[in-house]
Amino acid sequence: MSVYIGNLPHQVTREDLNRVFAEYGTVKQVKLPTDRETGQMRGFGFVDMETETEEAAAIDALDGAEWMGRDLKVSKAKPREQSGAGRNNRDGFSRRY
Repeated sequence: MSVYIGNLPHQVTREDLNRVFAEYGTVKQVKLPTDRETGQMRGFGFVDMETETEEAAAIDALDGAEWMGRDLKVSKAKPREQSGAGRNNRDGFSRRY
């Protein structure tokens, strides 16, 4: 049960998100992706909650809420799509030579 959080300030920490989401249930994991080049936080993250009920409560309470000077975008995380390396063009042939 993973929640997407967008429009995060770049100075946010895992501890900050853990504290906020713990108000709605058990936080299993917090992920804050960083830019490969700069190492800076990318402005979004994911929080894994224990149950779907806790996840729904957090989404309902936090989506659109102002936090650290920003309006949060909070929703159920979508499954990650397969990377481009595994996909073929529509004609069934790869464009790699």
